[in-house]
Amino acid sequence: MSEQKHEMHLVTPSPWPLLTAMAAFSLTISAVAYFQRLHGGGVNLFLSLITVVCFMAIWWRDVLREAVFEGSHSLIVQRGLRIGVALFILSEVMFFFGFFWAFFSC
Repeated sequence: MSEQKHEMHLVTPSPWPLLTAMAAFSLTISAVAYFQRLHGGGVNLFLSLITVVCFMAIWWRDVLREAVFEGSHSLIVQRGLRIGVALFILSEVMFFFGFFWAFFSC
């Protein structure tokens, strides 16, 4: 691995985000087919779910490999990841707060 000239981590190109997004789309379509009781909807739903879980596991394996074994995640990168997760959780809380506020206000 070459010497880093900055504190940020530039990720290597990965196929897993695109493949996971396509598998999630397939999962959505399969769920609609299952709910509409189309032929093979349940099998497709199960296979799509397994595909999403496998792709996510492989993607996170690569992220953990970069962090633990390659040492690519500096303290600044770790802090940014923590802040990103915290902001995501906060946005979900605010979404549900707004949803239930609108639901119960009328």
